Amino acid sequence: MPDHSNLTAVSPVDGRYAGKTKSLRPIFSESGLIQRRLLVEIRWFQALAGNPEIDSVRALADEDSDWLDHLVDGFSIADATRVKEIEATTNHDVKAVEYFIKERFAERENLAPQAEFLHFACTSEDINNLAYGLMLLDVRRQVVTPAMQAIESRLAALAKQYASNAMLSRTHGQVASPTTMGKELANFVYRLDRQRRQFESVQIVGKFNGAVGNFNAHQVAYPGVDWSTLSRKFVESLGMQFNPYTTQIEPHDQMAEMFDCLARYHTVLVDLCRDLWAYISIGYFRQKAVAGETGSSTMPHKINPIDFENAEGNLGVANALLQHLSAILPVSRWQRDLTDSTVLRTLGTVFGHSLIASASLLKGLDKLELNDKALSDDLDNAWEVLAEPIQTVMRRYGLKDPYEQLKELTRGKAITRVNLQQFVASLDIPEQARAQLLDLTPADYTGNAEEMTRQLQQHLANSESES
Repeated sequence: MPDHSNLTAVSPVDGRYAGKTKSLRPIFSESGLIQRRLLVEIRWFQALAGNPEIDSVRALADEDSDWLDHLVDGFSIADATRVKEIEATTNHDVKAVEYFIKERFAERENLAPQAEFLHFACTSEDINNLAYGLMLLDVRRQVVTPAMQAIESRLAALAKQYASNAMLSRTHGQVASPTTMGKELANFVYRLDRQRRQFESVQIVGKFNGAVGNFNAHQVAYPGVDWSTLSRKFVESLGMQFNPYTTQIEPHDQMAEMFDCLARYHTVLVDLCRDLWAYISIGYFRQKAVAGETGSSTMPHKINPIDFENAEGNLGVANALLQHLSAILPVSRWQRDLTDSTVLRTLGTVFGHSLIASASLLKGLDKLELNDKALSDDLDNAWEVLAEPIQTVMRRYGLKDPYEQLKELTRGKAITRVNLQQFVASLDIPEQARAQLLDLTPADYTGNAEEMTRQLQQHLANSESES
């Protein structure tokens, strides 16, 4: 057996579920982190070379600038392996990247003499916080947001499809005023859309201000340079917002904001998974059989709601890690400790479980088929839910104790269409109102559920145009 494979991986993210998380490897792998560190180092050197006030660094010739860009864009596993070989000696991961670039500079006549301006006036955290910021920008844009949009799009399609399919609600687990299946799914789409937009709006923040955040070394070396402005432009050129007030580390408040948003999104998905699981349990949804799949090792008839269970479990793991990261990352002893360094290594695991959950949830949604007969049968056996509109109409026309009368008639009793209509027929209300109540059925008593569901697409379109 090979030393490392899906079968020998310690984490299921890289083992059992490796096929679902492969899109994360270029971002959160060791190679991905090294490549982003190298990018920051190279872009900083280019920024220095492009600033005429820093006259010790020669302006770059076009061919040298192109070569540096290729060093970033063409970064390979072989390059990452060489960095790790250097790290075996330095025992310092960021310094190993600097030494690797210096090795490569030695190949270029114009760059070799300027190698000492690599990592100029930087602390390791200047490089690391921007590298992790780039990771978060990439994972949000390339992986997480598309997964969120796929779930919302599928749910919105199901909501539209089932917009008019009436069903019993259940409040406190007891039968309650009817709704439609489409409206219940639309509720989740609305919630998810709102949380996704908050997640996408969180600014990724970066610092680049030296050992304790004051540009100490910078100002000694070049007292005439406006280092704060230069650093701000550099951080913003990488797609991040500049944080001017830090210690040695960027305090990670924005990471906590992002992780809290993602955790809330996950919590809505957990709610969805549990509702769908329950609807499957009571027969409101059937699941399409997949050829070759086995539901139970002993009961051949079963098609278990495993996709929703798998999603719920992975969402829980992701949220546990997200909550820990949100709690621990913004806390640092004095100007710096390394607590953040080790927990940030778990980002791939966090987003891995999130991505596994998303894939499982989508798979489960694609298997759902509404069992309209089950919905109709439940409605036909729940005439007591019309006690609400009847007593409300009685209130309108001033009848005495309407709530108490309906409570006496319906609470804890089997109510049929016949005895409910007998009660309505005895009421001293206008004939038109009586006729309306006599025509009402549980399946008709869904308020504006269908209308609200059909308005959802317009709401989403409006939200998109406003953002």
